[in-house]
Formats: sequence, C-alpha cells, structure tokens
Amino acid sequence: MSLMESSSALSQGQALPAAYLTPGSSSFTDFLRSAMPELLPDGRKAPEGSVEAPHGTTIVAVTFRGGVLIAGDRRATMGNVIAQRDMEKLFVTDAYSAVGIAGTAGVAQELVKLYAVELEHYEKLEGVSLSLDGKANKLATMLRGNLAAALQGLAVVPLLAGYDENSEDPDRAGRIVSYDVVGGKYDEAGGYHAVGSGSQFAKSALKKRFDPDADAETAARAAFEALYDAADDDSATGGPDVYRRIYPSLITITGPEGAVRLPEERTSAIAGEVVSGRMENPGG
Repeated sequence: MSLMESSSALSQGQALPAAYLTPGSSSFTDFLRSAMPELLPDGRKAPEGSVEAPHGTTIVAVTFRGGVLIAGDRRATMGNVIAQRDMEKLFVTDAYSAVGIAGTAGVAQELVKLYAVELEHYEKLEGVSLSLDGKANKLATMLRGNLAAALQGLAVVPLLAGYDENSEDPDRAGRIVSYDVVGGKYDEAGGYHAVGSGSQFAKSALKKRFDPDADAETAARAAFEALYDAADDDSATGGPDVYRRIYPSLITITGPEGAVRLPEERTSAIAGEVVSGRMENPGG
C-alpha cells in the first residue's frame, strides 16, 4: 500500500496500518524501511548494467563572516548533450542548512528531498532539531544506503552547508561538509569547497578570491566568479545565460535569518556584474 492509498483508506474511515502506530525511532527513513521500503531510493530494483541519466554539475560553498553560502549552476548533462538548462540543484533542507547536488540528478533530488523530510520528522518527534554534526551524519548514512546504485553509475555527490547554532564564535559558525559516493564525510576547514565536473576550476578560482572576513555580498560575488571560471573550462557547467534569463542559484545561511534563497533579481544582478567585469577584463 502506498502513502496515497493509506491516506485514501483513512478518509473512508478505515484504521491506519499497524506500522503507522508502532513505536519506533525518530528516523523517517527507518519508518519507510520497515513499512514501505519500495519508496526509498535504495529500495527499488536497479536496472541491469550502466544507466544513462541526466547529471548535475558544479556546486560551490563559501563561508563568510557570520555565515555560509552555497551556489550552483543550472545545467544538467547526459553524455555530450545538455539535458536541461535550468535545473535547480540547491535545496533548503531546514532552517539552518542547505544541500547542493552533483551526480545523477533524479536520484540526488529524491535523496535530498527525503533528507529534508527526515530532519523535519526528527524535529517534530524530538521537539528539537538535530545539531549540525547530526545533520551531516544523517546525510552520510543515507548516502551509504545508495551505494549499490552508485556502483552502477547512479552516484550522488552532495555538498552540505550549514550554520552551527552551537558554535562559540557566531562569526565562524558557517560550516561546509563534503561527501564521497560511498558516504564518507569530510569537514572542509578551508572555508570553501566545490563538487561536480567543474569543481577543480571552481576551487582554483576560490583559492585566489576567498576571504574569511568577507561579508555575504562579497562572498556571493566570489562564488559566482568561481562558477563562471568553471563554465569557462568545463563544458558540463553552465554559465550565466542572459538570453534565456538563467542564472546560477544561491542560498545564504546566517544566524539571524537562517537559510534564505536569493531571489532571481539579486542573482541576475550579481551574475551581470561578473559578466560585465569579464568583458572589461577578459583575462582577469
């Protein structure tokens, strides 16, 4: 029985399935695994052999004084073809965290949406939200559950950005956590990181532009500059598309405001500044 069928049965006055009333852990994933494992990303039978599917590309994260931001291009590719020009690869996962995805787009989007439900479910049952370390560990566990699919080419490589509410120094509370395809978790103490096909070019750009004492506006400009450099050298990364009005996405996370997605008018303005600067100084 699917979740939709269960809701239909309830509306007809029938009792909830026993799994809904059985005490268990505060993990929504654990509940699904016991009640409806076929709804989990790793609960479906994977096709034989390799699979050709759209892939998301470059994501960057940058800390700044008082927070952290995460930004990403909008292009998805499938082999040598552009599969989608305006894919959304950034997700606000709770009040103080966001995740960007690279890798197999469909699996990654499903996993991150389930991760957001997992965090909300825990908070509702426990009355408190997970710590940032707890959020990072939870995502690592979910990635390990996708290992079989990753070995068949359906790999997911997320990048977690979050504000640590328990940090002793609010100015340095922004944190970045990266992962590998098997669920390995790595705290990026350098203050910036990138994942995806254009990540080496983006990280090279951030190495020169990163300023730990920058404000959010300056950090956003550095992130967009890094994405521009990645698009310049990596065909799978999409640069600002002025004609179609497609610009990189960006989410900032701070203590006072939490996780906030920048509206298109702001991302387009930042992207416009970057493009104008490159036109004036093509080699800079």
